[in-house]
Amino acid sequence: MSTVKANAIIDASGGNTATINSMTPTADSLQGFRNRLINGAMVIDQRNAGASLTINTTQPYTLDRWVAFASVTSKYSVQQNAGAVTPPAGFKNYLGVTSLATTSLGAGDYYFVCQKIEGYNCADLGFGAAGASTVTVSFWVRSSLTGTFGGALNNGDSTRAYPFTYTISSANTWEQKSVTITGDTSGTWDSTNGKSIIVIFGLGVGSTSSGTAGSWSSNAYFSATGATSVVGTNGATFYITGVQLEVGSVATPFERRPYGTEILLCQRYFQRAGQYATYAGRTNGTTTVRIGIPLNTYLRASPTVSNSGDGIAYSGGARVIASGGSVTPETFTNSTNLTAAVSGFSGLTDDRIYNINFSGGDIFISAEL
Repeated sequence: MSTVKANAIIDASGGNTATINSMTPTADSLQGFRNRLINGAMVIDQRNAGASLTINTTQPYTLDRWVAFASVTSKYSVQQNAGAVTPPAGFKNYLGVTSLATTSLGAGDYYFVCQKIEGYNCADLGFGAAGASTVTVSFWVRSSLTGTFGGALNNGDSTRAYPFTYTISSANTWEQKSVTITGDTSGTWDSTNGKSIIVIFGLGVGSTSSGTAGSWSSNAYFSATGATSVVGTNGATFYITGVQLEVGSVATPFERRPYGTEILLCQRYFQRAGQYATYAGRTNGTTTVRIGIPLNTYLRASPTVSNSGDGIAYSGGARVIASGGSVTPETFTNSTNLTAAVSGFSGLTDDRIYNINFSGGDIFISAEL
């Protein structure tokens, strides 16, 4: 069953901390991948660089690896360090949610943030078979509301779910929580490069997608029945950091990986490139230049590629702008180089080398789950 293992409360100024079960987030040794979540300390924000993002129904990624869901658009925003409060001791960043309206929940409504874990990173947990490992989710949380809050673990297609609850006792105060969950011995759990375990934090979920806390179910549950709705109060806040999922029934101190390691883990799923960079390519016809884009690390899968800003082609002194031109991947072998076509030009010379850059824009390379 779902159990809260520890609570540690810290005042907003980062003052005295009550420690239970050794959960204070002090520095610990770098152990690689004890924490199966990536960017749990909310340090990396490649897409938005700290800007606020109003959440719509397209399931946008916010801070790296954290995706936001909403059944109705513009009910809440997500921003790194929203509200500029002092994070809990040992952390510099958090994911901040702000309710943008007083939203009454219909039965089918749902609002939540989550992280989808790649199968390769949790296959050893053995979910879906006898002997599945017990896991513990721990995190620091702060809200302007108090009461019982909810979340869930799902499998990749949300045909298996374990709703859980935790209590926020004091408004506008960082509190540390942990929830221990018995591994699921049923259902299908990806063990390669697809979606496997999904860790969900509910912000307001209607009755259709809420279930009884403390047991596995063959339903698409995103939170626990009766949980507090953050979006139900205009201006309500929900801040979270230090999120960890690990094997075992005891929450250990937050695992701290080097920044260079953490950003490469993020860039397996999303890389931002292009601005101020120049790519050499060759034309095939008069409208398209094929370029090679160096990648920082191996991508999870063949990506989608988009761009902002105008593509500009240079050859000698000639300059040709492809206003609104598009970048599309042509070949991908999971290597560290992506071949892409930049199209939308006119008047280029066939079979000539051109240098390409993007005026005030970027190339967005996404292999998200």
